[in-house]
Amino acid sequence: MISRALQVSLTTLARIGADPQDGDNDRLQKALLVSGSIMFIVAGALWGLLYIAFNEPLAGAIPLGYAAVSALSLVVFALTRRYRFFRFSQLLFILLLPSLLMVALGGFINSSAVVLWSLICPLGALVYDEPGSAPRWFLAYVALVVISGFLQPYVRLANNLSPALVTLFFVMNIGGVSTMAFILLYSFVGQKNAALGLLRLEQEKAENLLLNILPKDIAAILKNESRTIADHYAAASILFADMVGFTPLSSEIPPVEMVELLNEVFSYFDGLVDKYGLEKIKTIGDCYMIASGVPRPRPDHAHALIRLALEMRAYLATHTFRAGRQLHFRMGINSGPVLAGVIGRKKFIYDLWGDAVNTASRMESHGRSGTIQIARATYELVKDDFECEPRGMVNVKGKGELEVWFVTGSKTPDPQAPNPKG
Repeated sequence: MISRALQVSLTTLARIGADPQDGDNDRLQKALLVSGSIMFIVAGALWGLLYIAFNEPLAGAIPLGYAAVSALSLVVFALTRRYRFFRFSQLLFILLLPSLLMVALGGFINSSAVVLWSLICPLGALVYDEPGSAPRWFLAYVALVVISGFLQPYVRLANNLSPALVTLFFVMNIGGVSTMAFILLYSFVGQKNAALGLLRLEQEKAENLLLNILPKDIAAILKNESRTIADHYAAASILFADMVGFTPLSSEIPPVEMVELLNEVFSYFDGLVDKYGLEKIKTIGDCYMIASGVPRPRPDHAHALIRLALEMRAYLATHTFRAGRQLHFRMGINSGPVLAGVIGRKKFIYDLWGDAVNTASRMESHGRSGTIQIARATYELVKDDFECEPRGMVNVKGKGELEVWFVTGSKTPDPQAPNPKG
């Protein structure tokens, strides 16, 4: 219970001067400085009482005065939340107090090297202050040490402390400074590691977000190079899938339910894209676009896309969606050369251009519900491995009469399908 009460007390004290608008780093710095100041106030009071007890009232008055002034600055900080002033005053007190105490006790040796406590000032600046301030505080510490050496012949040569007490205070000062230095450095390293951990977490979030927008290979180029990303691919296949009856359905159900319905369908499509190692390009409303052979060329680009389309169709034919609804899609596929790249500076996307893309879009828009319609370029690539039913000639907008086929099934086993024999 005592340990818990002490922990609660320290936690409460560490919240002194906290601002609701503080970031994690600012909040941590303030908590560490307040906790450190409290420890120094207690140490100063004890040191002062010890010196008074051993008949050194002037030497005792200095750390006691420090404890009082430091406690007052802590109260002011709690009331005003002026962190910069509080930080500066604490570092200045810690820097000057040991030098004054050294003079009062009769020099470096007679004071048991109490000036070493000033080293806590630049070390504290590393933890609590801006990065550039620590060297300035360190130079001030070095200057005080040099001045202490010059003052040695001019201070009193003795004090009321016995040789044994001088030795004891040597041990206490060196041990105390070492302990405080370790605590500060430990806090600094912990703070740095915490900041690095947050930075790594933010970098991972940013990278995952980038990978959700761009293909992995393209995201790597965009992070490491500053250039326009545009590549020509001699052979690729493109699929467009569009929901049949989307407009009347969207007027029948609430917008949120419509979005959830599309999310359910497209999330399944996303899984199939990953399964076949293809690339989802984008969604436009209820239209879903996939590419095969970009940004990584592959000789089986048409075959992989046809197998994915067949699995999409099977899923839609057997799956019942919200409120018992059955959804139907038109799918169109075409193959050929394409240009691929990243366009725009804000909200950029990886996109495809070319006649092969336009024809694939027309295959979808001129298709039939529940079918996979392909143009001749794709048919010539897959006709030996897939069942293709000729539809005949179709008048395609902007293209004229084109011969098209419906893909009805596969002549060969799907290499991605599980082996029933194990």
